[in-house]
Amino acid sequence: MKGIVFTEFLDLVENKFGLAVVDKIIQQADLPSQGAYTAIGTYNFSEMLSLLQHLSEHTQLSIDDLLLTYAEHFFAVLANSYPGLIDKYNDPIELLSSIENHIHVEVQKIYPDAELPTFEIIEKSDSKLVMIYKSSRAMYSFGLGLMNKTFEHFDSSAEITFEKLVSDGTEVKFSIVKTNG
Repeated sequence: MKGIVFTEFLDLVENKFGLAVVDKIIQQADLPSQGAYTAIGTYNFSEMLSLLQHLSEHTQLSIDDLLLTYAEHFFAVLANSYPGLIDKYNDPIELLSSIENHIHVEVQKIYPDAELPTFEIIEKSDSKLVMIYKSSRAMYSFGLGLMNKTFEHFDSSAEITFEKLVSDGTEVKFSIVKTNG
């Protein structure tokens, strides 16, 4: 997993819960990297899981809720750092339906060894998008948060529902219905 995911996660934790909590979860997690991340480095996903588990224990928030919050933060990072990825689009459905064939292609150019989830488009219209998320990391809540922020970015809204096709969340069907905009 790319270091930017870790550095931004720890920034979020510091902003929301304080530096003492960052230090505490890093110590509790007993990480091979010792929590020393660089944005361009690559780290084992197990470190992120451990940080999330310890933060969940500390805050009494579920890992899914933490991932949703983190996705909101991360969307802002993407929009500010890589505006060309988002500004190319005028509509949230168009942006979301281009994840696999445009956005992930561009991310791979920046981070060639990034391991990204896949999104298979099942159905698409101007107001509806159905897609299958697949990832061994089961971070579908992070994806849901990014989808929510995408609609907010375009001053639009949607009803987004999901169904786990595999019980561990490694394959999830998202149904997105635009409700305005």
